Amino acid sequence: MFRFTGKVLSLAAASLMVTTAIAAAQSDELIAAAKAEGKLTTIALPHSWCGYGDVIAGFKTKYPEIAINELNPDAGSADEVEAIRANKDNKGPQAPDVIDVGLSFGPAAQAEGLLQPHKVATWDSIPADAKDADGNWYGDYYGVMAFLVNKDLVPNPPKSFADLLKPEYAGQIALAGDPRASNQAILGVLAAGMAQGAEPGAAAAQAGLEFFKKLNDAGNFVPVIGKAGTLAQGTTPIIIAWDYNALSWRDSLNGNPPVDVIVPSDSVLAGVYVQAISAYAPQPNAAKLWMEYLYSDEGQLGWLKGYCHPIRFNDLVSKGAVPKELLDKLPPAEAYEKAVFPSLDAVNANSEAVKAGWDKVVGANVVQ
Repeated sequence: MFRFTGKVLSLAAASLMVTTAIAAAQSDELIAAAKAEGKLTTIALPHSWCGYGDVIAGFKTKYPEIAINELNPDAGSADEVEAIRANKDNKGPQAPDVIDVGLSFGPAAQAEGLLQPHKVATWDSIPADAKDADGNWYGDYYGVMAFLVNKDLVPNPPKSFADLLKPEYAGQIALAGDPRASNQAILGVLAAGMAQGAEPGAAAAQAGLEFFKKLNDAGNFVPVIGKAGTLAQGTTPIIIAWDYNALSWRDSLNGNPPVDVIVPSDSVLAGVYVQAISAYAPQPNAAKLWMEYLYSDEGQLGWLKGYCHPIRFNDLVSKGAVPKELLDKLPPAEAYEKAVFPSLDAVNANSEAVKAGWDKVVGANVVQ
């Protein structure tokens, strides 16, 4: 299991100095090669997710010669991998250079030969159990599953997954994605299963599917992908989503309507996402430069401003690189004390079971 403690993130100083020196020697060459390509194609990066709007703007400011082609911001992890697969022989604008996907999708894409390795300059500060040893994929940030609640329509917000079954929440509860394709939604099902006491993996997936069947049969589940807009409109007054998305959406709504963000008391599921470069990237050097930016202190703090805990969080804190005002905006530390980081095997087992079982067990066709 992932345990992002100071001990896990401790650095071998000599190794880091060597890595940094090598990266510095290569950086001018890499920057020149990336500028010569002149473009970077991303996919599934909504600007409200993890502060990506500001992260992308920061990269553009640093490297104005590189245009960013943003594909399908609302795509799920499965869509990202399919975009690589479908564009193997296409070097045009529909072929992504990079992907940002749920933990289970990185190793699966690697096994299919869809990724190419690259180790960033800060490689040693990424936990060993959150990256492929050869650099094919690597953790980027994590958060916990939470409830985003429209307080105008839900005066008594749910505090747990068990609460969601109450009749007072009829026609109010949605997932922030399609559980047949979206990693966020797939892990929302896992969190629900863990709240039933099941161990992370296939057991919790089955328990989660049965929980959502109960929600659906009771009329509490809304088969619409939940977003800030659907929450404000009243279509989905309660959304199960990552805490960083919930907090970002809360900010974007500016109190209209007033919003609560609640970490459920009966299941605190932490989820890790990973970065990777397509093996068929039309702009491989721009892709590598993008990764160098994301894993620099500047890029990592960009994610933190978007309420995502960057993978190098403990390293940044230990160096005093995180401004106090940024730390003060994060949820209380105790909200994360019971966080469970499922193993890669558990995440993979859950993903397969949820995607295969949603239609059969729950039978709710989730749409935009």
